[in-house]
Amino acid sequence: MKKILILTAFALGSLAAAQDTTTTTTETTTAAPAMMGPESMSPADNFAKAQEYATQADVAYPLSFYDRTLWKAAVDSAYYASATEPDNRDYMAYLGQLYTKTQWWINAYNVWTKMDTLSDDEKNWASLSAAKLAYIALNRGDVETARAYVNQGMEWKSTPSLEAIAARLP
Repeated sequence: MKKILILTAFALGSLAAAQDTTTTTTETTTAAPAMMGPESMSPADNFAKAQEYATQADVAYPLSFYDRTLWKAAVDSAYYASATEPDNRDYMAYLGQLYTKTQWWINAYNVWTKMDTLSDDEKNWASLSAAKLAYIALNRGDVETARAYVNQGMEWKSTPSLEAIAARLP
């Protein structure tokens, strides 16, 4: 401990002495190039980045949540890809998948309801988001909203979860 304090005091003393004896020079610095955020990238680049970040997040984290850095980057990139090319079905479906995977149920549900047709895998994702929202609504006592989520989820795909929630509705 003494050695560290002595060395620190010596270093600070040397630094102070060096500052007193230096001549004034003009420094020019160039700003480091800013990292490209998703808002400044093309939709195709954002889509590729979203896939890259999601793959990294699957490896890095045991659970998928939006507040995890890599999941947030994946969702944000997918969002920008989808927002800048709203007619691109692949971008929209991938955004819905990421929202569902990161348990952002309402956003996932909203994406799935915007899409005209869903593949079998997308129907699985969509019905999961509907079941989660129905369960949440039922637990807070909002039976009508729970029923609406169950009905929409059943249109996508009848699952045991949706059937169990439907059985609990009065």
